[in-house]
Amino acid sequence: MGADEDLMKTKDAPTTRFGRFGGQFVPETLIQPLKELAEAYLRLKEDADFMGELNSLLADYAGRPTPLYLARALSRELGQKVYLKREDLVHGGAHKLNNVLGQALVAKAIGKTRLIAETGAGQHGVASAMVGANLGLETEVYMGEVDIERQKMNVYRMELLGARVIPVRSGSRTLKDAINEAMRDWAGSYETTHYLMGTVAGPHPYPLMVRELQSVIGTEAREQILAAEGRLPDAVAACVGGGSNAMGIFSGFLKDETRLIAVEAGGRGITSGRKIADHGACLNFGDEGVLHGAMTKILQDPYGQILESYSLAAGLDYPGVGPELAHLAEVGRVTPAVADDETALLGLRRLSVLEGIIPALESSHAVGYALRNPDALGEVSIINLSGRGDKDLATVMEHEGRVGR
Repeated sequence: MGADEDLMKTKDAPTTRFGRFGGQFVPETLIQPLKELAEAYLRLKEDADFMGELNSLLADYAGRPTPLYLARALSRELGQKVYLKREDLVHGGAHKLNNVLGQALVAKAIGKTRLIAETGAGQHGVASAMVGANLGLETEVYMGEVDIERQKMNVYRMELLGARVIPVRSGSRTLKDAINEAMRDWAGSYETTHYLMGTVAGPHPYPLMVRELQSVIGTEAREQILAAEGRLPDAVAACVGGGSNAMGIFSGFLKDETRLIAVEAGGRGITSGRKIADHGACLNFGDEGVLHGAMTKILQDPYGQILESYSLAAGLDYPGVGPELAHLAEVGRVTPAVADDETALLGLRRLSVLEGIIPALESSHAVGYALRNPDALGEVSIINLSGRGDKDLATVMEHEGRVGR
């Protein structure tokens, strides 16, 4: 990796770091496109015409605002009020479109004609394909072979929308490796191509930009809970892989006393707090290191080699976490938590039966955590339901041994 360029530190622009996390640890070839992107985004987000187009698409194409739903049966089971922020109702089935629309409009405004993206669970890839079709931009999506196998429906959706899905066969063949290949592509094609990062990870300006584009979730949720309850929630819980849905909803409550619970993937289970690679719980068990262009918390061995993560939920199968979340956890503003595969499956099954809502396996980690730790949520809480579970039914059926019956 190249030098850490601490760009854009002026009175008009934010720092590239969150405490000691973040920065730009990238090859020299990416410094200029990152600078161009940061300058364009900072300019366009203050432009009334640009924001008008973005807000129009969020309303009329994405379907915002999404409801804040009082989960009555779940609330009765837990003995307290639990609200669900229904990002599963965004067009495409997940929160990903909020970010993708903003980034794609920036790309088009600065003359890019091609989008590339990475995807794990497939939802970011689907959102990228949707916006590529809508805005007339060529779209290619890098996806690990393991994730292609377990997310076949989303692969078909991307292709149906006109995107090309590029299999990644290196490394663990999951999200980490898809990001590697997308960044490698971008380094050689940035003059015509925008890399549409799907989460709050990577080098500046991505963690800042993605969080701000996803902050519509937190802005809406704050207004909605005040209207419904006349008070702020005691807690907000969200699943965390890279962390875009979590930072999106947390951003609405950062200045309040609301407890912010970041539920990471425990994979097949974590025994006695030992650091094992069979999970994706970087906030809980990661060490400081550099991954995909940013200093953050990552899973690594004593020699600094990145460990392979694992989760039944493809979108949480990532050995790092966004640098802002790493900072917020370190200073105590965000509370890290863990839910393993079985806890996530409990969340999926119980929410389906109790509320008639099938959550994505990613979101199911937060639901399952709430079911097993109700005291952590307080009297009134919000769970960010970041996506719907249609994409995961084959995975769940295979896990339950139902395939082939």
